[in-house]
Amino acid sequence: MRQKKLKYVNLELLEDGGVLVDTVPVEIYHPNTFLEIGSGKGLFITSLAKDHPENFYIAMEVNMNVCYRILEKKKELKLDNLLIILGNADDLLSYIKPQSISGLYLNFSDPWPKKKHHKRRLTAPSFMEKYIQVLKNDAFVQFRTDQIELFDSSIEYMHQYVTLEEINYTLEPSNYMTEYEIKKRKIGPIYQLIGRVKHHAQENI
Repeated sequence: MRQKKLKYVNLELLEDGGVLVDTVPVEIYHPNTFLEIGSGKGLFITSLAKDHPENFYIAMEVNMNVCYRILEKKKELKLDNLLIILGNADDLLSYIKPQSISGLYLNFSDPWPKKKHHKRRLTAPSFMEKYIQVLKNDAFVQFRTDQIELFDSSIEYMHQYVTLEEINYTLEPSNYMTEYEIKKRKIGPIYQLIGRVKHHAQENI
């Protein structure tokens, strides 16, 4: 979904607001840290952070204008337990240290429908290999989409790296939904996949 460009938004403005704009390692001290890659305007991750102050959350988003929308919500809700990263999932290992994340959320990622672009999908093997490195043992990966072909393909991608615990083709509404999910629920089903990391089972991958 194309986002409106905000003329007043720049790197300096984001950095002044506490957004991480440089590719530097994040110091994670909290034992329960959760990461969302592709956070959009941030409704999902900010709702979690507001309701669970005992946890720490990281929102990673590649679009500068959308990052600002997350920052607006963070300020409005006074969320001290949320870090925003302006960054690309390709650079994940430059930001996040090994086995420091307790759970990963992938919500309504770009489906990249053309076969030649499937490697760009955020559930593709090249990305799963990165996720496995930053996730703790027994951490979860939660993937949600409205694209059935992407969902079925992601089952095939992900089962090589995580133990599949849930494959849901009729996900019910919840208190934690993206702006996109709220809109798309009016016209069709939402699918969810949850996998669990077992590092001792990754040795042969």
